[in-house]
Amino acid sequence: MLAVLAQPGVDNTGMYLVLVLIKFGLDAAVIYLCTRKLYTSFLSMCSLSIFLADFVMVFLVASMLFLGPETCHKSLCLIFANASVTYGALPLPMMCLGLLDYVLEGTYLRRQSAKCKFIRNSVWLLLMWMIAIYLSFGSVDSDLKGKSFEIENEALVCEVEESALITYSILVLFSAVTLTLLPFWSKIPQWVKQAHRLSEARDEPDNQSSDLLFTSTTYAERKSSGEYYLEEPIQPGPSLWLTFTLGFALCWMPYLIGSVACLILDFGVPAYITVNLLWLECMNSLLVGLVFWINSKTQGPYSNLPENICLWQVYWQLSKGTQQQELQVAVCNPIQLKRTGPPES
Repeated sequence: MLAVLAQPGVDNTGMYLVLVLIKFGLDAAVIYLCTRKLYTSFLSMCSLSIFLADFVMVFLVASMLFLGPETCHKSLCLIFANASVTYGALPLPMMCLGLLDYVLEGTYLRRQSAKCKFIRNSVWLLLMWMIAIYLSFGSVDSDLKGKSFEIENEALVCEVEESALITYSILVLFSAVTLTLLPFWSKIPQWVKQAHRLSEARDEPDNQSSDLLFTSTTYAERKSSGEYYLEEPIQPGPSLWLTFTLGFALCWMPYLIGSVACLILDFGVPAYITVNLLWLECMNSLLVGLVFWINSKTQGPYSNLPENICLWQVYWQLSKGTQQQELQVAVCNPIQLKRTGPPES
């Protein structure tokens, strides 16, 4: 795609500065709201590295305002051409290494100290960025950079790259989520209400000590060692993959809809804009949910995975079905149930 740097009587440098500033501010908001612990996983460290790279982009583009028009446009093209290739090379290794990091958490390697995990993730991160930067200098010819300005329709343009992987991932996710939930659209409001009640029960003061208050099997518990017996669910819940899809959609469907709308309207967006923390957190939720789903067959809701914006424990519990209203809170807090006794029939 072509980035229009200048038109007759109009310099677009300021517009591009505003664009990268908006991205930097959006990434800062995502880090503040979604990324609680920046060093606990590889993808959280990727978030921090992209945030720092965006800061460098803002500084470089802002510095162009102090150069002459000819030098400014040549330097700006050099920055954008290399940045688009560098950012475009990041998504695939980030997803592969991020998934590997989460898989290793389910093996004996999870017993490694936090320092060892930090060093491992730092090495992965450094290698990933070094390869991406090397590819940018290898694919963008230095001679071509100075000649990449052409007068087309009286506009000064520069060629930059889009990220095909970002486009495909957004389209595939949007299609998969839509096709999965569409047959059950009439039941979605009911499931959302049930998930909200479970989430409220989980957030009550008596339940804040640990997510492990969620049961790991079913609502039914045998009466033994003074524990009370809970009846089987009156209404079976949706399947686990369906509840996880619902949880993912509630968090990320607005972002996916907006991204698909931009693709339909043919808004060309370069890779240094599309590779942002919104996309990374969306993919992070996907990977965490996938690993959580696989591990739940043996571990139930217990997981060593890092915190995520999607409440996977709540949607795991939703898949186990619903009982009477008073039993839902009791299952989320078995300690309280033992203290108050079983509900009277």
